[in-house]
Amino acid sequence: MNDEQPAAQTPPKPAGKLTREERLAAKLRENLRRRKVQARELSSGAEDEADGARDNESVRLPKSPLES
Repeated sequence: MNDEQPAAQTPPKPAGKLTREERLAAKLRENLRRRKVQARELSSGAEDEADGARDNESVRLPKSPLES
């Protein structure tokens, strides 16, 4: 009986011990998700503002020329 693990398999890591690369990868994924949410909010906000601007333009009264 051989108690050694094959070289292709790595032993499981303790939950609290992540390598630097794994920590960086996790941070990058979080950042990407956050930026995607931000981009969605900005694009939907820009559409809402454009709709609001069109509505406001139809309500505005024309300016009369200044009389001196």
